[in-house]
Amino acid sequence: LEEVATTQIALREWRIQGLPQDSLSNQNGVLVTQTRRWPLLIDPQFQGIKWIRNNQAENNLHVIRFGQENFVNILSNAVENGEAVLIENVDEKFDPVINTILSRDIIKRGRRSIIQIGDRDVDFNSNFRLFLQTKLANPHFQPEIQAQTTVINFTVTIDGLEEQLLGNVVNHEKEGLEERKAEL
Repeated sequence: LEEVATTQIALREWRIQGLPQDSLSNQNGVLVTQTRRWPLLIDPQFQGIKWIRNNQAENNLHVIRFGQENFVNILSNAVENGEAVLIENVDEKFDPVINTILSRDIIKRGRRSIIQIGDRDVDFNSNFRLFLQTKLANPHFQPEIQAQTTVINFTVTIDGLEEQLLGNVVNHEKEGLEERKAEL
């Protein structure tokens, strides 16, 4: 998947930004960047969230939680300005205020694209990015949530952990060898 949907340059940049060095993480990175639906990360070890924070830093990433003070204001401003939002530690039930964003209920009024957030109409900027993250290892989301998002599992597998540890050991023992492997 990573050979078809991305470049080696992008993969290296993702590693610099904190994405682990295993094939599953590479595939997850491709899914996060290429999906048309909003990515919902199952991330109990916080590896995906660390990468998202670094990857979207240039897009003025806002990290918020449901129930947070000014949640609707921060979300509305980000939608209007085309910035990135990461809603972290979501549970199996979502705050209904984001339903219009999840379903992309965008209304065209002339040249403007409008979306309703809470009780406000907000101009929708096409550069807006939304990321959702849960630390639940085995969540049971409602079917409509799964239909509106792309669920991406960042849970570390035994093979992934083995690849990550091997990369760390090689880097520690013989600096530069891992980079040469990537070049090959």
